[in-house]
Amino acid sequence: MAEEVLVVLTTWPDVEKARAAARTLVEEKLAACANLVPGVESIYRWEGKVETSAEILMVLKTTIARYQMLEARIVALHSYEVPEIVVLRVSDGLPRYLRWVEGCCLP
Repeated sequence: MAEEVLVVLTTWPDVEKARAAARTLVEEKLAACANLVPGVESIYRWEGKVETSAEILMVLKTTIARYQMLEARIVALHSYEVPEIVVLRVSDGLPRYLRWVEGCCLP
């Protein structure tokens, strides 16, 4: 891999906000693609209480070079005070697909 590819996981409160954010992130070439996974139930601790929420999981593919800008953009677009943003480094994958991700994320 010429450039390191990342998978970024983030959750959103509803499909409309997730879809709008995903489109923006792909249009701005901060991510090659976004997968929206509806029907996620999240159980978490917030401000001392255990909460349960229906959310949308967004799975983004990007490059390490674009990650800081992607993170900042997610924070700017998000309605949560502390949005979930978890990054996984891709250690292997179909070389053609990984090159496609890289090409889509070129500024």
